[in-house]
Amino acid sequence: MRIRQTPGATVGLSYVDLATGTSLDLNGDTAFHAASTMKVPVMIELFRQVDRGELRLDQGVVLRNEFKSIVDGSPYSLSAGDDSDSLVYTWIGTAVPVRELLERMIVRSSNLATNALIELVDARKANATAKALGARDIHVLRGVEDSKAFAQGMNNRTTARDLAALMAAIEQGRAASPENTQRMRDILLRQEFNDEIPAGLPAGTRVAHKTGSITAHRHDAAIVYPKDGTPYVLVVLTRGVRDVTLSRALIADLSRIIWDARAGP
Repeated sequence: MRIRQTPGATVGLSYVDLATGTSLDLNGDTAFHAASTMKVPVMIELFRQVDRGELRLDQGVVLRNEFKSIVDGSPYSLSAGDDSDSLVYTWIGTAVPVRELLERMIVRSSNLATNALIELVDARKANATAKALGARDIHVLRGVEDSKAFAQGMNNRTTARDLAALMAAIEQGRAASPENTQRMRDILLRQEFNDEIPAGLPAGTRVAHKTGSITAHRHDAAIVYPKDGTPYVLVVLTRGVRDVTLSRALIADLSRIIWDARAGP
């Protein structure tokens, strides 16, 4: 089995054929540190608040780099050098539209944009919405780089099955209004980090997805759009592999195996 070829790897995988409902789970209910995949439920909750008229996409948010730990309320800040999107730090002190922060949170996985939006929508509301959509074990707790919370094990968690439920809800138009679920798909399709699930697919295959990584963890949650077939959801979560090249190759190969199995008898 491909997973055994990567020493130390633990994998959670969930696949759902959105036309037939056929599904496959491998450790689908095993909990993993969510890393940046938790930005998906934050996005869903944001668009639900837009639907309710509580937020506007053109609404300005004065960006700052100071946040409160969920442990004791003490302040902490983020480092541009540790973020995948340093551009957002040049906007500190200015009013940035929600739409722009949302885009950077997903397509470049900006941690600074993420923390600003979590403060705006409330992690507890994002968590409740995710559970209402069938992500029964997900735990959206806090923003990024809250080191005091991390030290106490207070981390965002997810399972492959939970993320698959959320991606299915987006594709099926259940995550928010039809207009805003289409906006979610469009943002996910603009993802700029494509070395995992997309790398195992034929060139030109459209993939709406969100990646996530933290030390020895690498994840990808995707809606895959075959050119001549119906969409499917694939989520692959990994831990225990510190070598980025190996973890990316593992996810890409599992994506390829799923693709080939769909095309087989």
